[in-house]
Amino acid sequence: MKPPATADQFLSENGWPDSELSAVAGDASFRRYFRVSNDRGKAILMDAPPPHEDPRPFIEIARHLVGQGFAAPEILAQDLKHGLVLIEDFGDQRMREHLDHYPEDEHNIYRQVIDLAGDLHQKPAADLPPYDWNEYLRELKLLTEWYCPAQSLTVDEEGFEQVWLAALKPVLAAQNQPVTVLRDYHAENIMLLDDGRLGLLDFQDALAGHRAYDLVSMLQDARRDVSDDLEEAMLQHYLKISGEPSADSFRSHYAILGAQRNTKIIGIFTRLFVRDGKSRYLDFLPRMWRLLEKDLQHPDLKPVSDWFDNNIPASVRSSPVPQDGAES
Repeated sequence: MKPPATADQFLSENGWPDSELSAVAGDASFRRYFRVSNDRGKAILMDAPPPHEDPRPFIEIARHLVGQGFAAPEILAQDLKHGLVLIEDFGDQRMREHLDHYPEDEHNIYRQVIDLAGDLHQKPAADLPPYDWNEYLRELKLLTEWYCPAQSLTVDEEGFEQVWLAALKPVLAAQNQPVTVLRDYHAENIMLLDDGRLGLLDFQDALAGHRAYDLVSMLQDARRDVSDDLEEAMLQHYLKISGEPSADSFRSHYAILGAQRNTKIIGIFTRLFVRDGKSRYLDFLPRMWRLLEKDLQHPDLKPVSDWFDNNIPASVRSSPVPQDGAES
């Protein structure tokens, strides 16, 4: 992975001349990341090329989070024309890999990330677009637009929208006092910093929405198995520290948002395969279906569950998406 052509000039103009650049792990977007090293130290170069990417939301939310006392990367330099941003380097100690090597730390670290979410929810929400019905529906339709065609399914799209509108009404009503929703709050976006804090990454898509969303993102992780016992323990912990007035309502909203998010991700991972040839994302689909089916067991999701049973039966869910002609 070669750095962008304008990287050397950008770095030199911002006090990082003669730097060595090495690629670091990225995400599922068009963004790329490089570690910058020279006598001055280390930093991370984000390459967010327009028109595919716009780094301004990341910059604005990072500064908002830092202003509220959270560990988001400091913005060291920026070139919005070319989509280049130099940010603080949080190192390589990522929550995901740490727990792979030290599973005995799991309960303690998950408790920390739930505490962080609780702290974030006590702060005023950032000035962000709302996580409204139109956005929820746009995400949900990724299933009918990508997964269903990939499985050669013809489904009741109007009924799909109707059952989800009814299911999400109480969630939307509960968002009258929204919080900052990071949206990709999971083990691969949490860094364990040397000072003991948790570093936050990949929050450029943040919206103002429901308190349960980032809990679902963390505890129903698309890329890492979280046991039912750990999920329940952390959910109970959040209810305790947040002072939620109705645990039953919150659990209902948690299940609804879990089902919404997992439905969306099934669509996204299918799109990454069908459109972008990234077949490795298909490996996550069995986990996503297990999580979705668990959420659909909640009584408040019965109409949604019925829609899935009538349109995407279990035999289809367990069938791999056809990979003929795709690249890995």
